[in-house]
Amino acid sequence: MTTGETAAPRVTRRRVRTRANLLDAAFAVFATKGFGRVSIEEVCEAAGYSRGAFYSNFDSLDELFFALYRQRADLIADQVSGALALDGPDLDVAAAVDRVTEVLLLDLDWLLVKTDFLVHAARDPQVAETLLEHRSRLRRAVADRLARAQGLAQLPAVLGDIDGAAHAVVAAYDGVTTQLLLDKDVDSARGWLKQLLTALLTDGSGTSR
Repeated sequence: MTTGETAAPRVTRRRVRTRANLLDAAFAVFATKGFGRVSIEEVCEAAGYSRGAFYSNFDSLDELFFALYRQRADLIADQVSGALALDGPDLDVAAAVDRVTEVLLLDLDWLLVKTDFLVHAARDPQVAETLLEHRSRLRRAVADRLARAQGLAQLPAVLGDIDGAAHAVVAAYDGVTTQLLLDKDVDSARGWLKQLLTALLTDGSGTSR
């Protein structure tokens, strides 16, 4: 094995660490100042890196944000999937909703960053298209789990199909987190989300149809 071959893994690990540090620093700066009010230089300064380090990992702040968004979307999808995967052969929708709302990410700093970026994306069709693609990943994760539960629990007919139910779940999450941004009451947000999801996914009595 040549010297170049042995050095490559070290470079790769360093790059991964640099990228992770840039993401962490950017998240902190975005949460404090707001996306759209932060420069690449400020992110680099917060992370302790040069512009060269930034551009070796990201082409723009938009690209960096999408990396942050993907992290959170993956986390939320994992939280939902993990909570729902605990069901045995007899799916208890109300119990599953309880588990999801207990573990689901409700982070105020993240909601501030996400809301800033939604406004930014709304004014740029290309950015909006990319953001919509990322949002669809969470809906697919929800739809996949609901599809696997089909036959064990029947969704309310008003939702249409599995995709309609997944859209409703994500819309409920969006609505609750908007209120959370204003009142900062995480406990109330979890309680309200539980009520909404139970009403959406059951007959209203907490049991599957």
